[in-house]
Amino acid sequence: MRRLVTALLTASGLAAALPLGSASSAMAQDTGDEPVSQCLAIAQALPRVMFASASASPLAVDGDVTISFAGHSTYRIETPAGVTIATDFSGVYGHTPTPRVVTMNRAHSTHFTLNPDPAIEHVFPGWDSGNPDGADHDTVIDDVYVRNVTTDIRRWDTTALTANQNSIFIFEVAGLCIGHLGHLHHRLTDDHFAQIGRLDIVMVPVDGGLTMAHTGMAEITTRLRSSIVLPMHLRGNSIDRFIALMGTDWAVDFLDADSITVNVRDLPERPTIIVPASLARRG
Repeated sequence: MRRLVTALLTASGLAAALPLGSASSAMAQDTGDEPVSQCLAIAQALPRVMFASASASPLAVDGDVTISFAGHSTYRIETPAGVTIATDFSGVYGHTPTPRVVTMNRAHSTHFTLNPDPAIEHVFPGWDSGNPDGADHDTVIDDVYVRNVTTDIRRWDTTALTANQNSIFIFEVAGLCIGHLGHLHHRLTDDHFAQIGRLDIVMVPVDGGLTMAHTGMAEITTRLRSSIVLPMHLRGNSIDRFIALMGTDWAVDFLDADSITVNVRDLPERPTIIVPASLARRG
């Protein structure tokens, strides 16, 4: 995706670590031509952005997507074609039935595994220890396009950041743009927002400190202005504090279950924070 963003910005005249060890053979390898994002924001005059697409997408633009909270920062996504995805996968949550796709981030061992089940077809780490620019994923799997935007990771021994070694993962499916902020440690730049593009649904860590303070996370969520916000990565009553900071522009829906079914044609008109039942009981 970084290559695609650079090429499009240049064309418009606007161009201005953990070892993988034995798990490396299981990590997904991207191949061939890059697909075209339907959610990508192409910068024209930062901080203003224009949502654009260079050509028609080969992916279907309708159908139901099911999103289920599995635990911690793991959501399971099931596409209309039956592709199952587990986010920030450590092997503890979202492993049954075995997902076809997993994404991982390395801030803590609760967000990754170096020994994923060999039955998982595609494993996308959010870092690349051998690449200073970080991981760069662009893969279509049946009806879903998986890409990432790298962010920096905080070093626990100092206040310094290690560049481009964490990822925001984006899943484009059935006309929806679904983002998972991962273990985000810092505010996003205009360039980050341009690379992310439109997010109809975003999964946001709301712990208030291990990732970011609630004020910073609320600012990012407000700027993304997604139709649906799904909280994750709780600590204490952090959901209540996050919701309070988001203000009255946002509706709040406390679910009786841990799953939602979403179609691009029936997204809520008012942006809504949807709290799965398991999180509501903890908040």
